[in-house]
Amino acid sequence: MVNILQSLSRTVHLSLVLAILLFLGLYLGSDGFAFDRYFFSWFFRYLHVLAGVMWIGLLWYLNFVQIPSMPKISDDQKPAITKVIAPAVLFWFRWAAFATIITGLIVAYLNGYLHQSMTLGIGSGGGKNTAIGIGMWLGIIMAYNVWFIIWPNQKKALGIVESSPEEKPIAAKKAMLTSRINTLLSLPMLLTMVAAQNLY
Repeated sequence: MVNILQSLSRTVHLSLVLAILLFLGLYLGSDGFAFDRYFFSWFFRYLHVLAGVMWIGLLWYLNFVQIPSMPKISDDQKPAITKVIAPAVLFWFRWAAFATIITGLIVAYLNGYLHQSMTLGIGSGGGKNTAIGIGMWLGIIMAYNVWFIIWPNQKKALGIVESSPEEKPIAAKKAMLTSRINTLLSLPMLLTMVAAQNLY
């Protein structure tokens, strides 16, 4: 077991095997269920939650841990963050944002509320459609910020793309402030998502 846990790849693969075994147990223990629209709605919701946990988890890691800790790290140790950790975090961060949005849109489509939610429930009675729609639009805004503001500016700040010494601090500040905007939007976004599932 220690050998498995010492490798992230083996750990993730074992987690996947356990999830599949649990799924099969639930499937066989309930005389099975149909692999229909409801199944695929569940499946994409599961992927949506997984991607969302990764995305918001990394957003909060950046804002609650990495950014506040940087001034406390000595200059000779900062390259470990800026050259190794931050690029890896930003890779998972941006692709988790992308996967969260795509799987969320698929779930809305499969459950028949994509149009009503994207129009914030206007003309369709509001309530659940308004709540989930607000959450979806906040998520889309946040994903836009990740891909088109945070990532381009982080590439400059981290030296992934060439930029002048004057540009780097400006880019870093812009990326940080946009990341803070996403942190600001994260609690309302999660509230509306959960409210749509449980309050209506």
